[in-house]
Amino acid sequence: GTLEQSLQALRPGGRISLIGVLSGTRSQVDVIPILMNQVRVQGVFVGSRENFLSMNRAVSLHGLRPVVDRVFPFREAREALAYLESGRHFGKVCLEFPG
Repeated sequence: GTLEQSLQALRPGGRISLIGVLSGTRSQVDVIPILMNQVRVQGVFVGSRENFLSMNRAVSLHGLRPVVDRVFPFREAREALAYLESGRHFGKVCLEFPG
């Protein structure tokens, strides 16, 4: 139900990922902002609750841990995004929040 707001907030050439259908499966969207700003709209299916629980059991059982490339303090969020955008990372790029 917030696609129109997302289109207004997006920069030209940006991307919107549609996740879930909490507000229903039908929407009337003005396609002009999508066309004029060269927006990419991508649907994302995240699976069912049972899929999520099954995945969590497997992660726990096998002791899986994410690969973390680098952790930035929150005050360096711009640098973290630039690093992520550079593509030099291998694994997750994280922000550490104070407190």
